[in-house]
Amino acid sequence: MKKILTALCILLLAGAMHLNAQKVAVVDMEYILRAVPAYETANEQLSQLSKKWQGEVEALLTEVQNMYKAYQTEQVFLSAEMKTQREEAILAKERQANELKRKYFGADGDLFKKRQSLMQPIQDEIYNAIQEYCNEKGYQIILDKASTVGLIFVAPKIDVSDDVLVKLGYAK
Repeated sequence: MKKILTALCILLLAGAMHLNAQKVAVVDMEYILRAVPAYETANEQLSQLSKKWQGEVEALLTEVQNMYKAYQTEQVFLSAEMKTQREEAILAKERQANELKRKYFGADGDLFKKRQSLMQPIQDEIYNAIQEYCNEKGYQIILDKASTVGLIFVAPKIDVSDDVLVKLGYAK
């Protein structure tokens, strides 16, 4: 009797679990982004802008180094007042370089803002395509297999990345 009751409970639990099962799919955002030409273009623009700004910052830092070397060389011949002026000039130039670096590359700097302005429309387009796809196919959960948040194994049959690319108009 116990065996029959246990088997019946297991069957009931399995049936209840099946009713609550959710349809899950996986996308690879890195794969999708690489297939979107606008993403590659935006990345190239950001790279060029970053190199340009880095060059400006490095030029100022080189100027600071040159000023400091010249100061060290001439220090013996300078009066106390002239030493103070030179030191202040060097520190001011160094502050200028650091401010420029913070302006361009800081947490809320120009590069971050430019990245937001270039990438946000692309990300929104992909998100909307995924959302439409979910609504059409009845998925409740879409996971990104490119992010390493706890995915140990993903069956290729639930990867819908190519379907999302088709939805975006970038069929493979």
